[in-house]
This record gives sequence, structure tokens and C-alpha cells, in this order.
Amino acid sequence: MAAVLPLEAEEFLSWLATERGRAPSTLAAYRRDLRGYLSWLSDRNVVLGAVGEDDVIAYVHHLESLGRTPATVARATVTVRSLHRFLAGEGFQDADPTAAVDVPRVPRGLPKALTEEEVSRLLAAPVGDDPLVVRDRAMLESLYGMGLRISELVGTSLGDLDLTARLLRVYGKGSRERIVPVGRHAAHALAQWISGVGRDAVMADAVVARADQEAIFVNGRGKRLTRQGGWLVVRRHGDRVGLGDRLTPHVLRHSCATHMLDHGADIRSVQELLGHVSISSTQRYTAVSQQRLTEVYTRAHPRATGV
Repeated sequence: MAAVLPLEAEEFLSWLATERGRAPSTLAAYRRDLRGYLSWLSDRNVVLGAVGEDDVIAYVHHLESLGRTPATVARATVTVRSLHRFLAGEGFQDADPTAAVDVPRVPRGLPKALTEEEVSRLLAAPVGDDPLVVRDRAMLESLYGMGLRISELVGTSLGDLDLTARLLRVYGKGSRERIVPVGRHAAHALAQWISGVGRDAVMADAVVARADQEAIFVNGRGKRLTRQGGWLVVRRHGDRVGLGDRLTPHVLRHSCATHMLDHGADIRSVQELLGHVSISSTQRYTAVSQQRLTEVYTRAHPRATGV
């Protein structure tokens, strides 16, 4: 059985949910990080309210000594800092011991976008008229065509989709709402899925909760498709066309942004489409486009190489 968190930590998680609007998946990650941190404190006989700066720094070094990735260490450090900031603000602790503790830097690699030819092969992978094949085709077209996160896709409901106006309402990180355009291919695939040959056929004999009845994407039993279920759909078709471990739902999002920039889209429009709060998140994709331009130039221009 998982260790029970102390009251102060549970109040912190409740505050994240109610005041900051953190998603259930984010809260689950915070909870895992807190369990690891509090277990480490317990082994050192350190009471949460008595934690000092040296304890926090020692914990960060402990995670690094275990071989955790920089991203994992950084995320755990953010959790610990957020916890102690909350404890100090609520009077559970006299001062914040993490105020001078920096979050370890995480090397930012370039997004691993697919080529347009690889995306075309993937989108052509679901073949046939079986309802779930029709669903898979709509999912892949939507992920690439709108640059959606998998959590955004599976979280959509019928009331969020307007096929006449070709618009979809999605809820991103922090439950931030945005409206995204639905491209021609995605609109056609979604129309097929929502019709009698697709979703209606799956739901005809299903007995499901009201929330599932409103979901756009459901599994074979008529229940709302989970994030993990959507991830498996993408990987299954990726394996069929030889993309293997290179493909995840987020790679399709990367590919959408990169290909739009390749074809002349301005960065602010891509930022709005993807729902990035900061332009710096979107600017990563310009580096990918620049890298591709350099590679093409080097291969194609007669005076780009040589002595």
C-alpha cells in the first residue's frame, strides 16, 4: 500500500487542484515526487517542518546519484520547492528553505519531427471500414492536423466540435481553453467517425456513463478513450509503417509545428495553434526548420561544400 502523505502535503495537493487548476495527471506526478521526498526525509529522521536548505540540496544530489535524468531531477526539485513555498505561505513553516535553491538545468534537445513523407505513410496506415479503423484514422488526422496533445484529443466531447465551421474547442495545460481550426482532411475523417459507420456503430450496444456518451473518441466498449489508449493507437499504426520508437503522439505535434514553419507560417500563429503560453516554447521549432534548411542547402547548392 502506498504511504499516506502528511496532512500538510495533502493540503498542498488540494491547493494545486482547486486554486491552480492542475490536471489529475499532473497531481499524480506531484504525489509521486512527494512520496519519494518524504520517504527520504524520514530515513534521515528529518521532520518536514524543520527542513533546511542543506537538506534540500542534499536531496537533489541524492536523486542525481541515483542516475535520474536531468528532467526527472528538475521536476522533483520543482515539486519540493513548490511544497515548501506553500508551507511557508500557510504558516506550516517559518521560512522557505528552498528560496535560494536553483532548479537543475535540463538540456533542451530539438523536437524529433517526422518527414512529410513519413507522416503521409502513417496517415495512410489505417485501412478499412471497421469502426475502430475509422476512429484511428480520425485520431491520427486530428493529432497531426491540429497539433493536439494526446490528452487534449481524448478529452474532447461532441459539444466541442463544430464541423460546419470546422472548429474544435480543446482544453490544454492548466485547463486553458482554445479554439483550433480543423483542416479539410481531419474534418472529413472526423465526419466519417461520428457517422453511423463509426462512433454510432460502437455506441449502439454499449451501456456507458453520461460522460462517456459525450466523448468524441471512445474504445471498443463505448467508454471514453484514455490517454494511454490513445497513445497505443498511435504506436500501433507507427509500428505498421516502420516508425517504431521514433513515433509518439507528441512527435506528431512536433511535426505539425515544424511543417507549418517549413511552409511559411509565422511563429505567433503556430504558438496560438499549439496553445503555448510562452513564445520561447514555440521558438524551438524554428531551430528545427533552420537545421533542415541548412541540410537541404548543403546537399543541393553547388557551391555549398568543397574546397
